[in-house]
Amino acid sequence: MQLVKSQKDTKIVLSGFIHPALSNAKPISVDFSKNILMITGVNAGGKTMLLKSILASAFMAKYIIPMKLDEHKSHIGSFKTVLAIIDDPQNVKNDISTFAGRMQQFANIFKETSALVGVDEIELGTDSDEAAALFKVILDDLIKRRQKVVVTTHHKRLAALMADRDDVELMAAIYDEETRKPTYEFMQGIIGKSYAFETAARYGINNAIVKEAKAVYGDNSEKLSLLIERGSQLERELKRKHQLVDDKLADLKKKEGQLKDTREEQLLEIEEQKAALKRSYDVAISEAKAAAKANDSKSIHRAMDKANKKLPPKGAETIERNETFKVGDVVKYHSSRGTIISMRGEKEATIEMDGMKVRVKTKHLRHTKAIKIKPQTNVSLNVDKRAGLKCDLHGLRADEACEVLDKFINDALINGWDEVIVYHGIGTGKLSFAVKNFLIAHPRVQKFADAPQHLGGFGAKIVSL
Repeated sequence: MQLVKSQKDTKIVLSGFIHPALSNAKPISVDFSKNILMITGVNAGGKTMLLKSILASAFMAKYIIPMKLDEHKSHIGSFKTVLAIIDDPQNVKNDISTFAGRMQQFANIFKETSALVGVDEIELGTDSDEAAALFKVILDDLIKRRQKVVVTTHHKRLAALMADRDDVELMAAIYDEETRKPTYEFMQGIIGKSYAFETAARYGINNAIVKEAKAVYGDNSEKLSLLIERGSQLERELKRKHQLVDDKLADLKKKEGQLKDTREEQLLEIEEQKAALKRSYDVAISEAKAAAKANDSKSIHRAMDKANKKLPPKGAETIERNETFKVGDVVKYHSSRGTIISMRGEKEATIEMDGMKVRVKTKHLRHTKAIKIKPQTNVSLNVDKRAGLKCDLHGLRADEACEVLDKFINDALINGWDEVIVYHGIGTGKLSFAVKNFLIAHPRVQKFADAPQHLGGFGAKIVSL
């Protein structure tokens, strides 16, 4: 049971509403956004109960009475009065006929303002053709008065007269041709057939009488009913397929979102693995340099091999290069720079780098420019006094952020600061991850930690230099 409060407009949208007086009832869903809702269709198909359900929902919302419905998909407007014209007003004692009583009831409706009115069997008690013309004009006048009216009728003429108005919503009770029974379901936008003959047969009227009645009804009228039913079937099929398309589209959007999330997770995992491999490589290079200082040739080669295995694979390095090398060439071996001091054929070379000699395959080498060493002169250091204790990296890509952070730390060291704060934000976590790895690898960073909450919390780092 849900509490639904009346809204300030007159729109009524019900989803899964169950009338409180019914048990084991089918939930009702209806969109009554226009001024008039005209319900047609099969006899004993639930038209009157739909009308009563709409009136009941407005009444219960007005007085905040709990009801059964989907509150998130429902919307109930506010009305000063809720009126029901349902019972036969005939009164023998007061000499009032059914039709006369109905006219009295409609005369009272014209006196109301901001009312929700339900009229069951609107053409009750008089000639249907004359009634259709009369009630068409009455409903037009009620629309001008901004009244909200729910109408049920078996007569297609009134529905046809009102169908071309933009402020009139049509709804039909659905009949199952296979089981020859009403489904107690409704479809908006169509005029329904009454199925009077089928209902009569279902409730025990002799088939011969039903057959003769059809003959009296006439072929042309029956053809019109068949055309109406055929149109209703096509409309139902179209709406069913439209719903299938909507469901599949929603499913595709859901899967698209899941794939996007998975891709972002995989990219973040790749960045973490690359950073871990780079750290392992740096450790292995340090071991190789330590072996070089000890003049242990075998340890050097073992350490270099270990370091090279730690490097992340790069697709560009699998491309074959037709480079030739000679003694004295300055080359790069992975990320290290060295000079060739001897050759062993065309496939192997001994290079000297960082004070150690290593024999490597020439396919792992590539030419690079020698570092020019300028003669030492008097050096003056320009310290950027404008540098602050804070570094804001918001909005930068990971590589841009690392460059800015490197310069910031250098400026901080030159200025003699031993503690600074770096703002990187939280976001997707990529920038935070890049900053963390940069600080771990930086030789002048002693330690770092997340900032206190008042200084940025997880979106910032306090760095000790």
